[in-house]
Amino acid sequence: QVQLAESGGGLVQPGGSLRLSCAASGLTSSTYAMAWFRQAPGKEREFVAAINWSGDDTGYLDSVKGRFTISRDNANNTVYLQMNNLKPEDTAVYYCASRKSYSYYYLAFEYDYWGQGTQVTVSS
Repeated sequence: QVQLAESGGGLVQPGGSLRLSCAASGLTSSTYAMAWFRQAPGKEREFVAAINWSGDDTGYLDSVKGRFTISRDNANNTVYLQMNNLKPEDTAVYYCASRKSYSYYYLAFEYDYWGQGTQVTVSS
């Protein structure tokens, strides 16, 4: 059974930075694409960023391009989301997700496993 555990969330002022981590366990030797989604109160869960198995292809939500960077360390089964120049509208619970495929996808239902989420609050 694959398990994902996010960490690194917290309270940060506008313009600040956070680095989220997602540690995966229970993975087999198959390839896995990874993604980050977020959900703000009263809103639907939305795609934020994703990365393919080899790490050489990434995708981002338009509003985070140039500010967020997704990366992965396959040796340690960990994916990261570096978030810079954070804005109040980035406030949400951030979820890590995995899919048993080489390539990533943009829709939440395409992902097989999910973490419990980590809260990110951007406020002065």
